[in-house]
Amino acid sequence: MKKLKFKIKNYNLKLKTKPEIRYLYDMKDVLYDKKWLKTAPNLKLYHVYRGIKRKDDLRYDITIIPAGMLGKEFVKTKGNRNWKGYQELYTVLNGEALFLIQKTKGKTVKDVFVIKAKKGEWIIIPPNYLLVIINPSGKTLETGNWVLEKNKNIYEDIEKMKGACYFYTKSGWIKNKNYKIVPKLRFKKPLEKMPKNLEFLKKSLK
Repeated sequence: MKKLKFKIKNYNLKLKTKPEIRYLYDMKDVLYDKKWLKTAPNLKLYHVYRGIKRKDDLRYDITIIPAGMLGKEFVKTKGNRNWKGYQELYTVLNGEALFLIQKTKGKTVKDVFVIKAKKGEWIIIPPNYLLVIINPSGKTLETGNWVLEKNKNIYEDIEKMKGACYFYTKSGWIKNKNYKIVPKLRFKKPLEKMPKNLEFLKKSLK
């Protein structure tokens, strides 16, 4: 088993803030390879540094996801939906990322798409969509995101369904059988530049 190793450039000192650490066992319900999980140690999967900087009512966070495998599945974030239909803006600071973005009603997936992004590209998470960030490369992934300060992460949806509607594995994309209806996965391109005005992040579109 390949152990995940953090190479985070002394972010604890550089950013002068302590990270939130997501451990493997925090994510046991949303992983694909349950057989691997039975004997895996409680690894550190990723770090989240919240409130690196603030602008008006917005907060900027940084997430560090090392390269590695969770059994047959590529390392990823747990996945969450934003509170009350607020949007969120992401960018890739280093490495490459797959942003899996889905809209769900019960066990039916209304829409699902993936955005592959590299350093300097941007992604807007639509209102009421769930997001999972995947590190498909052999390098540490670093992402930054702007979000409304009062926003809350909703995890109940993805926990109930035991993950997003697709898992990204060594064999490619595999559907999550806990969903009744899952559309064909489509792919979209990222934004090349950061939006000039971030006021849209402050509006609830629920």
